[in-house]
Amino acid sequence: MKHQKKIKVLFRHRSMEMGGVEKVVLSMLNHLNKDKFELTICLNLNQGELRNEFPDDIRKVYIADGKEDFSKNPVIQKIQLAKRKIKLDKVDKNPKITDRILKDEFDVEIATTYAVYKTVLRSTNKKSKKIAWLHSDLSLEGFAPYREEIFKNMQQFDYIIYGSQQCKDVLSEKFPDLKLPPGEVILNAIPIKELKEKAKAFKPEFNTIPTFVSVGRLHYRKGYRTLLEVHKKLIDNGFNHQIIIIGDGEDYNLLSKRIEELKVQDSFKLLGTQMNPYPYVANADFYIMPSESEGWPLIIAETLILQKPILATNVGGVPEMITHKESGYLTDYSEEGLYNGIQEFLTNKDLIQHIQHNLKDIEKQFDNEKIFKGVENIIEGVFQNKMHTP
Repeated sequence: MKHQKKIKVLFRHRSMEMGGVEKVVLSMLNHLNKDKFELTICLNLNQGELRNEFPDDIRKVYIADGKEDFSKNPVIQKIQLAKRKIKLDKVDKNPKITDRILKDEFDVEIATTYAVYKTVLRSTNKKSKKIAWLHSDLSLEGFAPYREEIFKNMQQFDYIIYGSQQCKDVLSEKFPDLKLPPGEVILNAIPIKELKEKAKAFKPEFNTIPTFVSVGRLHYRKGYRTLLEVHKKLIDNGFNHQIIIIGDGEDYNLLSKRIEELKVQDSFKLLGTQMNPYPYVANADFYIMPSESEGWPLIIAETLILQKPILATNVGGVPEMITHKESGYLTDYSEEGLYNGIQEFLTNKDLIQHIQHNLKDIEKQFDNEKIFKGVENIIEGVFQNKMHTP
């Protein structure tokens, strides 16, 4: 019997800071069938907390060093950053430089987010099939300056994988004349056993007051600025609680300053990035996601599996994951919505008990094998020119 040749697959990604998409990339590289696929990951920057988390049997290459490898001297670091930018600009203009780093040709090239669509489309390998992954709601106002370019890039791919039903449906609803390649929805996989083990790694010491935990990048779209103002109002109105935020980002200094101005340092805490945030989630009373926008947030699925009551804004793919007042609580993205939701969690014990009861068998809704098989079928189908919109 003739041995079937493996399909060579290249994943392109920017860097490996802690985030949902990065976890999706790691999940795929860990679980896609190695008998069928020869997998390579190429990072623009060898940077981020997860940069060394790839499985040993995956080939990893990168174009430029991460900040972790730079000098601690601020003057030297500034020079290194400038040199890195020049290098990345050169690679952007001349994809053949990447070819010399990769030293290989691939059957399928995958852009993991819209940030690297152009990178994959500029590949010198015109024979490779190209797949785009979309995790975002492109109808949001924040995408307005870039939307036309993202759409133009999407139209050049052979296939599109959507991270949630909402981010797929909103395109046909809001942009009905947009002609896109075939595509389908593939939800993010959850490593359930590993997640539960990580949640038991240690027990964080919380105060005895009701505790909300949130894990996310400190970016304005994640809603932490709004949450902070709501927290202060609730405290002033006698609703005693604390909020623990795990994550880092461009809003860190802004939030830190505002926390001091509001004098809530003891009840609104920024813990920064944690390699293992799950013990905080597992040992809190509640989880809160105050986002202005989301795709299909992995942390929501992980928190459901840890059977923690979730208060989340009704955005993106979140309502696909949470049934209001059954498996969690959905609210508008607004100060009023978050205020009322937090107040409800702090005062309505019957609701919390009802949600906790419904979370006991929640992990049955996450079928990882079906997800990995779905991605494998897409890669094989695109490679063999057999894919069409389901």
